[in-house]
Amino acid sequence: MTSFAHPYTRIVGTGHYLPKNVMTNEDVEKVCDTTSQWIIERTGIEQRHFCEEGESTADMAEAAARNAMESAGVEAGDIDLIIVGTSSADYGSPSVASMLQHRLGCNTICAFDVSAACTGFIYSLGVADSMIKAGTATTALVIGAERISQYLDWEERNTAVIFGDGAGAAVVKGSDEPGILSTHLHADGSKKDSLFLNNGKPVYEPAERANKVTMDGQDVFKNAVKRFSEVIDQCLTANNVAKEDIDWLVPHQANIRIIQAVQKKLAMKDDQVVVTVNKTANNSAATVPIALDIASRDGRVKPGQLVISAAFGAGLTWGALLLRF
Repeated sequence: MTSFAHPYTRIVGTGHYLPKNVMTNEDVEKVCDTTSQWIIERTGIEQRHFCEEGESTADMAEAAARNAMESAGVEAGDIDLIIVGTSSADYGSPSVASMLQHRLGCNTICAFDVSAACTGFIYSLGVADSMIKAGTATTALVIGAERISQYLDWEERNTAVIFGDGAGAAVVKGSDEPGILSTHLHADGSKKDSLFLNNGKPVYEPAERANKVTMDGQDVFKNAVKRFSEVIDQCLTANNVAKEDIDWLVPHQANIRIIQAVQKKLAMKDDQVVVTVNKTANNSAATVPIALDIASRDGRVKPGQLVISAAFGAGLTWGALLLRF
């Protein structure tokens, strides 16, 4: 496929996938020292989806990708770039994106993963946006996919009750009309111990931290609200857009208290904020595309509306994007 630079990129289709295995708070009570009331009060989560035995990150990514491709009306031969945001790839190598390229039959196109934890989809979308504008790609498949369940320690209720598995996807194409207006990406490695996924045994980590999610909840909450607010302000200022002009906030679904804190700072009404955390929990890099797909398919987010999205995750990483849907 011959590519040429476009002044803009647009999301032309979305899709998502959630495993059929649903674990309610009442189910969690049976394996973890907690209560449904405690979980709801602190996170807003009522249930989460977990992969069944033998179901992989690549499996979920493929299902979400095919839904997004159908939504966009594109075939495998139309796609010339695949980026997957994930911190729970099936292998160290090959990447989920490479596996997906083969499964979808997308020729020998560029395909790679981005590891930015919960900010993975926004990072990936930012990279795809830049590559399309530079003329190195024309149509990109951008995915957030996570199988966090494999790293949960049910003796650590502060983390175990928060996460769920799932995948979300978007097809992004070069356009002469404004779509993705800007992306703003950040990281601060000095705060890495606040939220940590050790999916291996690094030489400088104690063995008991291997293959587990650990988190300092208070520090994460404080930094998340601060960084969310900063990057959203940066995004609005860069585009000379007032808070009042935003139609929808589609935030990372970390927990309801963080979402409400950001909503308050933006002075947005409840019916302007997409919330899925109650039914899907925190799917890390997959939450933003899952929420965007759900809200577009049920008719809430409409073509032409102005949408802002932001995420915050381990790394620490954070980012925001503004788009005309």
